[in-house]
Amino acid sequence: MRKALFFILLIPIIEILVLIEVGGQIGGLNAVLLIFATAIFGIGIIRKQGGETLLKAQEKLKVNVLPAQEMVDGILLAISGVFLVIPGFVTDAIGILLLIPPVRKGIFYTVFLKLIASKINASASYASRHKDNGDVIEGEYTRENKDQIDKN
Repeated sequence: MRKALFFILLIPIIEILVLIEVGGQIGGLNAVLLIFATAIFGIGIIRKQGGETLLKAQEKLKVNVLPAQEMVDGILLAISGVFLVIPGFVTDAIGILLLIPPVRKGIFYTVFLKLIASKINASASYASRHKDNGDVIEGEYTRENKDQIDKN
């Protein structure tokens, strides 16, 4: 939790420092216009890629296939949109990176592999805790009604 709070506080500080530096190089007005241009460009790309992702997901659903990659793509495109709308060059760079399909696919496989690895580790941990000690008790039993017990 503290790490998340640290990053939330760190991002605006980095954005301000980068904005000041870029504004010093290309001019304040040009820096602001560039930030607006990346936001508008990003929203247009997200609309296009988001629509394509939705169509791919619908096609997979029609043939009863789980659209896992498309679901992750949709989430990452939404995150990308948030980063592109937040004013600043660092968040714009992250947003643009998330617009690149191979980057999204890499994130999908990284998260997917970590999820599978955690499930395998959980299974192995459960198996080691509930290990069969090898004791087998053999026997026979018969069911008896209460009436049969009283007669004996």
